[in-house]
Amino acid sequence: MDNKMDFNSLISHPEVLLLVLAPIFFVCILLEWYIGDRRNRLPLNARYHLPEVLCNFGLAAMHQLTDILTGLLIAKLYLLFFGWRLFDIEMNAGTFVALMVAQDFCYYWFHRASHRIRWMWAAHVAHHSSENMNFSTAFRQSLMYPLAGMWIFWLPLVVVGFDPNWVVFVVLLNLGLQFFVHTQAIKSLGILEWVINTPSHHRVHHGRNPQYIDKNYAGILIIWDRMFGTFEKEVETVEYGITKPINSFNPLVVTFTEWRDMFRELFAPNRSIKQRWQSLFAPPSSEHQVSDDSEITQTPEAVKDL
Repeated sequence: MDNKMDFNSLISHPEVLLLVLAPIFFVCILLEWYIGDRRNRLPLNARYHLPEVLCNFGLAAMHQLTDILTGLLIAKLYLLFFGWRLFDIEMNAGTFVALMVAQDFCYYWFHRASHRIRWMWAAHVAHHSSENMNFSTAFRQSLMYPLAGMWIFWLPLVVVGFDPNWVVFVVLLNLGLQFFVHTQAIKSLGILEWVINTPSHHRVHHGRNPQYIDKNYAGILIIWDRMFGTFEKEVETVEYGITKPINSFNPLVVTFTEWRDMFRELFAPNRSIKQRWQSLFAPPSSEHQVSDDSEITQTPEAVKDL
């Protein structure tokens, strides 16, 4: 009875799920640190560097605070759309699995949009700006996700008829499970590599190697990337980070650098309406970026990274 009440309380307040999972996360971090930093059994770019770890945790705290502050507003919006739902879906084991799969499908398109629409990339870039890959990298999140429009991608689930609390719970569960793919300690999961997102697939996603850019958007299931032509296998050693490095461990700099660059380009003189629109919503690239003296520079290298 108590366990059932505790679970119902968690569904009623899904925003605390990641806090509930936090002890598991920190145990994994300690194990990875021991294997890599103490036993020297992982690559140098898997090591834990205190300034970056503090930056990662700072970004996570800012992201969590923003989620709490905006959660009530988004919850009210979800409830409004829930009033227009198409079906009354009762949650059981079968509908829970269906919701997990449907949410993962929506996550794929959110993630893909976050790499192909600069407005959304401005929020997502914080997660990709690290040139290292370890479990703490999963904590690199942006407080700007609500403004970027992440919540829009879950609205179809509410309209179909899934209870908003369950939708938010599954969204956070999906994100929590993705913590475990941010590591270099696991090379391959064998036959599971065909179906689920694994550390190998996600290392590709964080790569700035030309063949790895904009690949492997998966949350839990890699089948979406295989279906929609965005899958890439890990072959060449991954170079982590973005092609326009931020070079800072200040969480505010990591969060707002791309927003600053985007708006500088938007309001630069002698630009057409089309160019200004592209500054906000075209795929992110370094073409036509504005330098500090407000001149338009031309460079061929893309700055988008998963």
